Amino acid sequence: MAGTRSYLKKHTEALVKDVGIEAACDITGKSKATLGRYYSDNPEHADRFMPIDSVAALENVASYPHVTAALSELAGITISFDERRNKNNSSGGVSSDVIALSQRFAMLMGEYHQSIEDGVITMNEAKRLLRETVALQQVLIDMKLHLEDEHV
Repeated sequence: MAGTRSYLKKHTEALVKDVGIEAACDITGKSKATLGRYYSDNPEHADRFMPIDSVAALENVASYPHVTAALSELAGITISFDERRNKNNSSGGVSSDVIALSQRFAMLMGEYHQSIEDGVITMNEAKRLLRETVALQQVLIDMKLHLEDEHV
């Protein structure tokens, strides 16, 4: 367990440094000393960890979700980082998502039709299908988030 604690503290420090200590203080409403305790390796701070709402707020502006990635690695879970989410926070809402969903599904079906024409899906065709499937999945996630924002 000590290794896990150290690993999480290391990634917490990386998150704070990614955002910048001053900005992290402003975003979380915590002091520099408090943030420092969250990633300190001193025994007196061994049981102190950053609250999850602070992690979420910082990761929303960070270049990479350091703590989330560390937690997933510790749990044996693989996640994929979607850089477009940080750069393109779509505010079109559910209606835009439905249009994007239709377009992505049409692209997936087009790739599938092209791939099965000869009766064999090659490695390159499978990769293209996978890319389209992941893109479709991202549209569904965006739609889910918009629905939750609007109706929960």
